[in-house]
Amino acid sequence: MNRMSMLATGFTLMLCAPLPLAAADFKTEKLSVAAEIAAEGLQHPWGLAFLPDGALLVTERTGQMRIVTKGSISDPVANVPAVAVAGQGGLLDVVLAPGFPENGTIYFTFSEPGKGGAGTALASATLVRGENSNRLENVKVLVSMNRKTTKGQHFGSRIVVAPDGKLFVTMGERGEQDRAQDLRDHAGSVLRINADGSIPADNPYADGKKGLAEIWSKGHRNPQGAAWDPVTQSLLVVEHGARGGDEINQPQAGKNYGWPVISYGKHYSGQTIGKGTSAPGYEQPLFYWDPSIAPSGLAVYQGAMFPEWQGDLLVGSLKFELLSRLDRDAKGAFSGEERMFDGAFGRIRDVRIASDGSVYLLTDEANGKIIRLTRA
Repeated sequence: MNRMSMLATGFTLMLCAPLPLAAADFKTEKLSVAAEIAAEGLQHPWGLAFLPDGALLVTERTGQMRIVTKGSISDPVANVPAVAVAGQGGLLDVVLAPGFPENGTIYFTFSEPGKGGAGTALASATLVRGENSNRLENVKVLVSMNRKTTKGQHFGSRIVVAPDGKLFVTMGERGEQDRAQDLRDHAGSVLRINADGSIPADNPYADGKKGLAEIWSKGHRNPQGAAWDPVTQSLLVVEHGARGGDEINQPQAGKNYGWPVISYGKHYSGQTIGKGTSAPGYEQPLFYWDPSIAPSGLAVYQGAMFPEWQGDLLVGSLKFELLSRLDRDAKGAFSGEERMFDGAFGRIRDVRIASDGSVYLLTDEANGKIIRLTRA
């Protein structure tokens, strides 16, 4: 398994002024990229999905779901369930179900209020679009974090629909690190369920004897990016470390990814985390950053527009306000990092690839933007 520190790889810093309203060009290692603002005026946008007619379905952490059409932002979609908006919590990820054109089904995550505080929940719903309004129908919570807390951090919350239709959803450890090692606790896990919320028979704890049946993997801190990787035919997640130790992991059935027993970061106090960087029974990351970039949003590039990036990972950075491109070979092994658009757009929360190969970024700001990247 390939492991490398950001400090040990080559990377390029692209320094540029804030993006103007008109398109701007940026030179990267392999090509020039044009960036344009596809929409602005969103309140801390968190997740984005492409609708079949070219419109965009966007969540705002403040609790609204909106449809963006040619830069115009709709009124909030009606019937979104109650959301606990506090700290990092709110309305979070959104994806379309594979049968969306026929049945209108979407999946979304949110910080669900309940006994003891709030916790991450995954729901399905039917998106109904009208001439003057849009609404959700048939809202059904598929997974609800089994232990809620008043803490405002680490909700995780990315959704991936695997090629077989199974759903993966990431759960942060809610700022209570030891929960990430408890197999009877959703916190600090990647969960895997069927589209109707039932449990796949091949889940590692499907019988419920050793752990919760929906748990796929444990030992995660706060995975805010996730994607299906067609190169390795596996799930990939990117998660926040503490002071250093942001990680790319490849969650596999029943495996433990270490938090808080092992980490390449340190506590904010400067003390060593757990047993250090390795220990028997805990998986190593595929890649890690030290210092942290505060990653959120992950996409595996597949598309015709940027063939130079084919198979590479694109990761948003909140802390450094940039897009990290992790260069990979044909087998998925990492060979370097390029840092693009440093400081140009703001805090990058999500990264998505459109069907034409263009790249869409969400900026997590009070005046949040949708940025579209195309070939210059």
